[in-house]
Amino acid sequence: MVRKETSAPKTLPSHNCYVIEGEGEAAHWTRVGAAWWHQDRMGFNLALSALPFTGRLVIRERNEEGRA
Repeated sequence: MVRKETSAPKTLPSHNCYVIEGEGEAAHWTRVGAAWWHQDRMGFNLALSALPFTGRLVIRERNEEGRA
C-alpha cells in the first residue's frame, strides 16, 4: 500500500497547541499539536496529534527554540 502525501504545511508551525489540566501552579501542560497561520492571517490550520477529553486547549506562539 502506498501512503499518500498529506496536505500538512511544509513550513514550521507558528504556534503550538496544548491541553491544560488544572489551574495555576498545579496546572499540567501537554503539547498535542501545532498551528500555522492562514495566508491572510485571519485564522489557523491546526494539526492535532491527540484529542483530549478533559482540560482546555490553548494555542501559544512559538519562540526561536520552537517552544511556547
